[in-house]
Amino acid sequence: MTRKSFVPGREAEILLVEDNPGDVRLVRELFTDAAITNTLHVATDEQEALDFLNQRGEFTNAPQPDLVLLDWYLPQATGDDILHAMRNDHELEEVPVIVLTGSDMGEDILDLSEIQADAYLTKPIAPDEFISLIRSFEFFWLTVLRQPSDS
Repeated sequence: MTRKSFVPGREAEILLVEDNPGDVRLVRELFTDAAITNTLHVATDEQEALDFLNQRGEFTNAPQPDLVLLDWYLPQATGDDILHAMRNDHELEEVPVIVLTGSDMGEDILDLSEIQADAYLTKPIAPDEFISLIRSFEFFWLTVLRQPSDS
């Protein structure tokens, strides 16, 4: 599976799917502290995330995200439900996804190839680790990968 390529020089649209207001605040603060200037959108549950991704309801004019930060455990759903929907949708299948897991979940449970995620971070998120991973994705997905017509 290939992943989405970005337009150089354009800020990325990042969708954070997270139900914990404290974690949302932490991610916003990390973006600010690290001077990550991409646009951060937030969905707090599966339905809101799927509405955003599919531009339905109040999200009719929402941009397609360039990256999804996905909390694995959401009210009445798991991140697997959202990932499955994304990977089975032609418009969304190439959007990179970083799964945010509970600290007790770890590598033993998450097989990235099986769940079709691109990376995962264990919560609570270590600020340096989070910033490093976002910067790596930002560099790789926004700078290194380009469609042949972009060169």
